[in-house]
Amino acid sequence: MAEGIAPRAAAVAVLDAVLDEGRMLAQVDDLVAHLPPQDRARAMRLAAMVLRQVDGADAVLSPHLRKVPPVTVVNALRLAVVEVGAGAAAHGAVNAAVEVVRRGKRTGHLTGLVNAVLRKVPDGVPAGGAVQKLPRWLRQPMVHAYGREAVAAIEAVHAAVPPLDVTVKPGAVGPEGQVLPNGSVRLAQFGQVSALPGYATGAWWAQDAAAAMAVPLLAPRAGEHVLDLCAAPGGKTLQLAAAGAHVTAVDLSGPRMARVAENLARTGLQADMRVADALHWQPEGGVDAILLDAPCSATGTIRRHPDLPFVKDGSEVPGLVALQAALLDRALGWLKPGGRLVFSTCSLLPDEGEGQLTAALARHPALRVERPGMAWVEGSWVTPDGGLRLRPDYWGGMDGFFMVRLVRG
Repeated sequence: MAEGIAPRAAAVAVLDAVLDEGRMLAQVDDLVAHLPPQDRARAMRLAAMVLRQVDGADAVLSPHLRKVPPVTVVNALRLAVVEVGAGAAAHGAVNAAVEVVRRGKRTGHLTGLVNAVLRKVPDGVPAGGAVQKLPRWLRQPMVHAYGREAVAAIEAVHAAVPPLDVTVKPGAVGPEGQVLPNGSVRLAQFGQVSALPGYATGAWWAQDAAAAMAVPLLAPRAGEHVLDLCAAPGGKTLQLAAAGAHVTAVDLSGPRMARVAENLARTGLQADMRVADALHWQPEGGVDAILLDAPCSATGTIRRHPDLPFVKDGSEVPGLVALQAALLDRALGWLKPGGRLVFSTCSLLPDEGEGQLTAALARHPALRVERPGMAWVEGSWVTPDGGLRLRPDYWGGMDGFFMVRLVRG
């Protein structure tokens, strides 16, 4: 097969699956499984790059298209335009797009169109010239909550490939990178994560800087019994264990908990693992502290999951809001008097954050909010009720989160 065709053809197939079939990137392994690891990684990287710049690519292509061709042809064109905008050789990107279309059972007759359109696109035209807007179901409540300028800034962050943030185990040496105010280490260039220095020896683990803030907010102390509910993928479990707490990690997914166990073994940390539904499971007695990172829309992770705006439509949000409230109410009942709970969601929707806090305080009059006391928390991040609203446009890019520390009266 011609050089570079295989990963590009796979990338176009992945784009078809996401944009036409509504499949998440996490569900397309069958489309790249035939490739060697390096090409598989490249295919997924190319697909993600296009998903971050669909609107920009279409703005470049639309003047040269009289009517919209089949989806596979459109995605081959988008990939070529985005590649050229990112600095790839124009002839290589054009020839690859033509070849991908030629090999399609239903697109082979459109190679001339692809060649003609791409020859008209000037070399180096950045596909990201038009920043991709979030879908209306998500953008509208965000504009209402944060303002148009903030949402535009968030969308600009979404268009860029995110760096890698890592949490370093206390006393260990992490990889070289930018040390953020909360202690997370940020790597702009990183390649294969498992090949980085210190990974194999368990010196650190990958964890977004925003996600790493929930455990400091909870402030676990050595010897405390702490529950980590909805624990997978386990970054917070590792943080809690590293702080010396006796951790019980609970999650519904066996395969995801197996990954948590692998990371605990790699880092030499310990936690009691329970594969269970927190709505039905319960601890044997009262606990000192609970971290509830509740299931949510994951809209705060779009910078790392650019497929999400194309696959989701917001219809699942009401059910998630109800589930979050049920989990929160159940978990609060497990706290010892004076015990504390951090509720968090990786969502940019106020209904899954600020709205949950307002409703919880109304349901539990004795519940008290403790405002964030970490020195690195910026004042503008703290909501009027004492929660912590984190956005992708902070610190040069982080996941969107809401988190709050609650104390049982």
